Order: sequence, then C-alpha cells, then structure tokens
Amino acid sequence: MYRSVFSVVILLLCAASRLPAQSTTRVGLVKRAFQPKATRNWRGQSDQALHCLVWYPAVDTAAEVPEYLGPPDAPLFTPGSASPNADWAPALARLPLVVISHGTGGSALQIGWLGNALARQGFIAVAVDHPGNWGGGTEPFTAEGFVLWWERATDLSEVIDGVLADPELGPHVDPSRIGAAGFSLGGYTVLELAGARTDISVFYDNCRKNSEAPGCGGTPEMRGMGSAEEMLAKVRKSSGESLARAADSFADPRVKAVFALAPGYAPTLTQDSLRSLRLPVDIVVGNADRINTDGDAAYVRSNIHGARETVLPGGVTHYTFLDDCAPAGKAKYPAYCTEAPGIDREAVHTQVARLAADFFNQTMRPEKLRLPKKPKHSEP
Repeated sequence: MYRSVFSVVILLLCAASRLPAQSTTRVGLVKRAFQPKATRNWRGQSDQALHCLVWYPAVDTAAEVPEYLGPPDAPLFTPGSASPNADWAPALARLPLVVISHGTGGSALQIGWLGNALARQGFIAVAVDHPGNWGGGTEPFTAEGFVLWWERATDLSEVIDGVLADPELGPHVDPSRIGAAGFSLGGYTVLELAGARTDISVFYDNCRKNSEAPGCGGTPEMRGMGSAEEMLAKVRKSSGESLARAADSFADPRVKAVFALAPGYAPTLTQDSLRSLRLPVDIVVGNADRINTDGDAAYVRSNIHGARETVLPGGVTHYTFLDDCAPAGKAKYPAYCTEAPGIDREAVHTQVARLAADFFNQTMRPEKLRLPKKPKHSEP
C-alpha cells in the first residue's frame, strides 16, 4: 500500500496520537559483546564478538548524558542522550524488542537516534556493529564485510539469541514481540531476516554496467576498497562457503515485523521471495535519495503483499537517516551532513521514529494473557 507524499504530514500527526501508553522520558544504555558458540563467518574480523548497544526504558531519576560519535572534545555525530547502566523503569509486562542494522560502513551508534527514540516509547532496542563493515572500530573494513551482505542477517539472529540468554536483558523481553529495523544495507538485512532471498548476479551485472553505482565502489565509505569485482575475487579465496549459500533463506521466525529505511540492494532480492513474505513490512525513503531511490523502495513494496511505503517529501536524502551532525562532523563530512534548505534532520528523525513506534505497536501486539481457570467448587 503506497502512501503518497501528500498524506505524510497527516499520517505523522495521527501516529503521534497513538504512541504506546508506557512511553518514558528517560533512556538507559548498556553495551554488550555477544560471542556465539557455533562456528560462524566473521568476515575478516579478528575480534570474534558481536558488539552491540542496548537502549531501554530507564527509571525517571536516571541522569542522562549526551551520546556522541567521535572525539569527546569534538564529536562528529550526536545520536541523543542516555543514562549508562541506569536502572530499568518498572513495567507491568515484558517489553518488545527491536534489533537494528546499520548501513554499509556505518555503525550501531550511527543509527543510535532510532534506538534511543524507540526506547523512549517503551521498546528495548539493540543495534549491532556488523563484522568487517562497521566504521569507528579498532579494526579496518574488510572486503568480506562489504561483499557478504547476506551474512548480516545471521548477525541479527545471533544478537536475538544473545539478548534472550542475557541474565539482565532477557527477563525484560517479550519473546513474542520481536521486530527488526535497518537503514540502507541494514534495510536489506532486515528484509533477509523476514525471508527475502538474494540473487548476487543482479548486483554484479549492474556494476559491470556502472562501476560508480551504490555498492560498486561509488559511495564514500567504499573508497580505497577496490572495485566490486576486485573485492569479489578476494572473497572467493577466503569465503567460498558463504558465497555458495548467498541465495539461501536467512529468515528468523522469531521476527514478527520489519521496518526498512531506504533499503539498499533492493533489485538483488528475488521477486518470488518477496512475494512469499507474510510479515508486516513498512518502508520509508526520502524523495531526494540518490543512493537507494524511491524506485528501489517501490520495487520492494510492490512485490510484498500488504507492504507500506512512505516517501518523505521536501528534499530528504539518504544520509538524512544518519545521526544529527555536530559542527565538527559538518566540517569534516559534508557529504553526510549537508541537507537541502528547509530540511531539519532532527525533525525528520522524530517523524520517522513515530512511524516506527506506531508500526511496531500495531504489528506486535502483546499476546492475551490466559488466566488459570478457577477450580470447580465441590460440595462437602
């Protein structure tokens, strides 16, 4: 179901009136490094752990401090504010969980604005740094991290495992209400988690026609990594087993709904697999996105029964969905931080977070509690 740009403002105002009742004004933040027991593909990363940030509803007395990406004295991006290791807000029931996937070359914290906002609305939000493909870490990017996109879905499944088994986090999670959200390549990732399958030949055929196309080496985060064919040649030597299963399904039945922001690599997702999806899918893209266009999003929406698409008007670009830029970030990374006149990135984040919260609350309703039957009274 396509939502026209003319209905977006009305839709957002309606969404704001339907936010969950357990909304909170305080957010807690903890870090986790999940270490899966089973053998898995680490995509050239020597640190064999899935590093995550966890935002959650905190007690009203929690003292928040600013979150930032970059040097403390000159931050580049500012996701919001949170209270490290704060006590959890009291809750009458377990909370819904949303796992979050960043874009290619990004990081968990670069999509932190969404995790923070969801936690303020009563969700537990967990964002993962994808091995070999996250910036700001202690390890460099790897060819495997850029080439083996389908492995990202396994990261999210492993994170769900880790969260549910965590002695602090697990008891707060309602396992019947687990969703996934992602930006750019993260949008592709959550669609894979829903059951979409990949045909990598579509991607490489496109790169042969246009070497500057997104993912082929034409985006800022891929500079210096070589062409798509060069990276693929390297990965054939190190990860043949993963390449052989590129077309497999990585669906996780625990995930009940997916929210895709400007989903990347959309044409590589096969029509048959998209048409077979039965999970609720919501897609949001900017009308001025030149990386993952509204045409890419429309391809996904048109092939998934019941999927919804919102095209944000006014000049919203691909990188509008990254964290707010601090002055140092605007100076150092104008490609990521420059907005069209009249676009307020923080306001767009607020609108999108309301759409996400509304979507997940509509599609992941709590299961009805079944109270035990009263025993029949027997006459003496």
